[in-house]
Amino acid sequence: MTHYEYRYCPCCSAELQKRVIHNAERPVCPACGWVYYADPKVAAATLVVQDGKILLVQRANEPHSGAWSLPAGFVDADEDPAQAAQREVLEEAGFQVAIIDLIDLYTGREHPRGSDLLLVFRADITGGSLHAGDDALDAAFFSPDRLPPLAFDSTRRILEKTFKIRL
Repeated sequence: MTHYEYRYCPCCSAELQKRVIHNAERPVCPACGWVYYADPKVAAATLVVQDGKILLVQRANEPHSGAWSLPAGFVDADEDPAQAAQREVLEEAGFQVAIIDLIDLYTGREHPRGSDLLLVFRADITGGSLHAGDDALDAAFFSPDRLPPLAFDSTRRILEKTFKIRL
């Protein structure tokens, strides 16, 4: 996966040079020594099941605008991933949730702006009301045997594993 290429040092504004550092070519500042290490992007998703139905949100943005996924989003720097999962459910579907447990960890980017690590939590609704918000066109509950078009392979794999179904 190609990462964004920096041209100038964020510390001193000098033009960066490519050098091999720790067995990889990296942008390095010749003036102050700053080295760019591409960190993995981390996201958190939440599986909420109520009365046997799965909470999904319809994506407003590309990729896969109009398709459905679990409420999910990027974990901010210094944010607990479980709190990020709670925040995303509230922002995208209108519910406050209590995290029950970590279901799984998925690795690998599904698209260029996606995450490298996806932590999937299970949660119960503790408050709020169903409504689409933030970057969701819609939010709804679906029976595992009547799912809408899913946006991501990770969503499909989570649902297959959890509900012992084949999608």
